[in-house]
Amino acid sequence: MTGSVGILGRSSMTRVVRRPFTFWRRSIQARVVASTLVLTIVVVGVVGMLLLRQTRDGLLDNRVDAALAETTNETQDARNRLESALLSDVDAAQQQRELVEPIIQRGLTRNFSVLLVGPVGSASGRPAAGGSTYTFGLDRSSVPADLVAHFSEPADMAWTYTTIRRFDTATDTASTEPGIAVGTQLTLPADGRTYTLYLLFPTTGEQQTLDLVTRALLTAAILLVVLVGGVAWLVTRQVVTPITMARRVAERLAAGQLEERLQVSGEDDLARLATSFNQMASNLERQIGQLEELSRVQRRFVSDVSHELRTPLTTVRMASDVLHDAREEFDPVTARSAELLQTELDRFESLLGDLLEISRFDARAAVLEVDDVNLVDVCHRVVESTQPLADQRGVRLEVHAAVDPVLAEADVRRIDRIVRNLVSNGIDHTGPQGPGEEPRVVVTVAGDDHAASITVRDHGVGLEPGQTARVFDRFWRADPARARTSGGTGLGLSISLEDAHLHGGWLQAWGRPKEGAQFRLTLPRRQGVALRRSPLTLIPSDLSERRSETMRQEWV
Repeated sequence: MTGSVGILGRSSMTRVVRRPFTFWRRSIQARVVASTLVLTIVVVGVVGMLLLRQTRDGLLDNRVDAALAETTNETQDARNRLESALLSDVDAAQQQRELVEPIIQRGLTRNFSVLLVGPVGSASGRPAAGGSTYTFGLDRSSVPADLVAHFSEPADMAWTYTTIRRFDTATDTASTEPGIAVGTQLTLPADGRTYTLYLLFPTTGEQQTLDLVTRALLTAAILLVVLVGGVAWLVTRQVVTPITMARRVAERLAAGQLEERLQVSGEDDLARLATSFNQMASNLERQIGQLEELSRVQRRFVSDVSHELRTPLTTVRMASDVLHDAREEFDPVTARSAELLQTELDRFESLLGDLLEISRFDARAAVLEVDDVNLVDVCHRVVESTQPLADQRGVRLEVHAAVDPVLAEADVRRIDRIVRNLVSNGIDHTGPQGPGEEPRVVVTVAGDDHAASITVRDHGVGLEPGQTARVFDRFWRADPARARTSGGTGLGLSISLEDAHLHGGWLQAWGRPKEGAQFRLTLPRRQGVALRRSPLTLIPSDLSERRSETMRQEWV
């Protein structure tokens, strides 16, 4: 029970998974809309990225220019104040405080931080070391290491991007924000040494502006994609709807409803296509009607001729029997003529019976007389009846079957006729399988719980590519120059195919040039049960065995 539930669960899941793929393959509107949306998303994404990059670069460039200008002004102001301090009698520490404190105060109002380290070349020349004067709460590690390394010796003004870190002692919390670090150097007159001044400018405003632009672009992109998808859906619907209607009408025409037509509205290309489609459907309906009438007349003609020939054939048969029985009293030429007349009358009578059977198939008047049939007995009976013909051709007939009977619900007369036609056809076309070997025809019977199968294998000239589909055509022969030694009418395989279809079975052919042919009849064990597989393979097993043996010999 668990296993069956699992199998059902997997099959239902498979159907659920397949439905979207089936819809995708069958809906041109879905593919067009999806392709349009994907292309729109790609284009909008690329354009949006370019716009965002240009906006970001513009905002940052403006911020960098403003930071450099602010740093230049502060540096020039500090130098002016240092020059005025040359007359003051103060020490270096006092000069540092007088230098940095005004800048720190202006930084609090203009939103930038200040850090003064130095002197250059000493241990206190690094921001993390002692001797630094900076904005309260600023983390001195906010200055990037590469910028510090740049000012490890006297250098010109330089800048870089950084992350500004601050610590709030009141709330005991730390915060970070992106920013720009600009460095410049000053020389204090008190000690004549060079100090580095770092100004850190936050870019939070620019980031907020960029976020606003990003949200605006994203909203516009979503609206644009939805709008383009809606437009694509409407446009494709206008084109796909007439095509869908044409498909439905074509399906109904293919189902036999030849009166179906498309509705024509307007004068555009689709309307002209619908008009042409309706004209084509009308022509097809007229031609199909003519062909059906011609076919009906032909079937009626064959049926009438076959029935009408019965009476004269009976009379000619009676006269032929009299002549054939008295042939010993005639001279040799007349006796031979009586024998030929008897032979040709037998063939003519067989042809007439086949034509009557074909007419019944065409009129759909053929019916089955179903009974449980042992296919093994049928094959043995057919082989025994065709043994004289096989002896005449020097062909050995073989039946390969299991000991147990192979039963199927079938019409024994029709199954006997199918097997007889296949065996006679094999005798006509078989040949030696190899040098010095006797020609043979092998009949194999097998069955399983659902189907029963018979194969007839010969080793004759075989079939060319494409002939396996034509071998069941009426009066068709693979070799037109070859005589029918078994007296066939050319309708045997066609009637056999109709008999197989009447049983709900298969009759298939396989063949290759100079490798012979094999015919396979497959019947359901019970009438009304659809066939799914055959117990026997269509390709002969001896073919693969012979090839394997050839490969082994070449290997040795």
